[in-house]
This record gives sequence, structure tokens and C-alpha cells, in this order.
Amino acid sequence: MRRLIPAALLIGSLGLAPAAQAQPVTLINVFDVPQGALEPTIRFWEASRDFLARQPGYHSTRLHQAILPDARFQLINVAVWESPEAFQAAARRMQAELRVPPPPGLAFHAALYRVVRD
Repeated sequence: MRRLIPAALLIGSLGLAPAAQAQPVTLINVFDVPQGALEPTIRFWEASRDFLARQPGYHSTRLHQAILPDARFQLINVAVWESPEAFQAAARRMQAELRVPPPPGLAFHAALYRVVRD
């Protein structure tokens, strides 16, 4: 099972290029929500959001829910951070300090992105 923000994913495997560090970054995190776990997943996201919103470098976050029930990902989180380093430091703190467990079976796929075209 993968946690909301696994330390291994965030601390070294994002493959950040130096150019990606000069502007804010966007975290896109898609959730595989087990049957019947939508509300517990949203509550877990809210606890994570509340923690991360108090961290240096945080800009914003929004949780999106699919309109159709058969969408592959029912929840998608989009967050903006000042830098990859700010996000990674906040994720490490959350991993160590947040005491709210994710719902059983919750999996997610997270990555940091930068804008390349407007």
C-alpha cells in the first residue's frame, strides 16, 4: 500500500532538472480509491492539506472529484509549491508528524510538474 506522500517518491526519485527549480511547481496526485472509501479518503486528504498548508513554500491545493463514477481516478489533487525543495521538505515533515492513517487500500500516483507552455 502506498501512503499519500511516500518519502521515497518525494525525496529522490522525482528526477528534478535544475530548470524545474527556478519556478513554482505543480503536484498532480491521482488517487485509486477503494470501493466505499471515498469519504475516508477525502477526510485523509483534508488532514494532509491542513498540515501542508502550514508549511513554508505552500501556495495552494484543490481536490477534484470525477463526475462519472466509472472514471479511473475518482480523486485528483492539484497543488502548487514554491519549489521542489519546499514540497519535499514539507512531505518529509508530514511523513514524520501526521498521525492520520490513510484508508486501507488507498493508492496514489504523484509527481511534480512545471509549466512549459501557457
